[in-house]
Amino acid sequence: MARNDEKEAGEPFWMRPLSELTRAQWEKLCDGCGRCCLVKLEDEDSGEIYHTSVGCDLLDGETGRCRDYAGRQTKVPDCVRLTVKALAGIPWLPPTCAYRLRAEDKPLPDWHPLLTGDPASVHTAGVSVRGRVAAHEQEVETDDLPNFIVLWPKRWPRRKKGRAA
Repeated sequence: MARNDEKEAGEPFWMRPLSELTRAQWEKLCDGCGRCCLVKLEDEDSGEIYHTSVGCDLLDGETGRCRDYAGRQTKVPDCVRLTVKALAGIPWLPPTCAYRLRAEDKPLPDWHPLLTGDPASVHTAGVSVRGRVAAHEQEVETDDLPNFIVLWPKRWPRRKKGRAA
């Protein structure tokens, strides 16, 4: 269940328009899946985006979190700072992403940590990168990245018996 301090006037903050959230509330929307921190390839002809199982060098493959969130843009110059304005121009956010869902006026999934009160619920639901990062960016030659293309980051997790997806 959501903690009481996450609600104002009976409405959880995550149900409000993204533009009304404080910086702290915005940051809390992230479920920590780490999918956005996987290296992506774009087909120059079709524009299609392909996710790989290669993580950014700062991605912790066990927690799904950045090892240096505050300094990430200095250490990884192409790291995207997600903002309300930037959302519209980022086609590669996974369908499970809370920022994407809320921008589309959709509810958070039932496994989201804001709803469960458990930061590990994203891992339990099978949404996160935990145990799925095959390598980090500096360990893989650019020409070898197509060998690491995976489909799961673009998909919702399968429902498992006895557990909501």
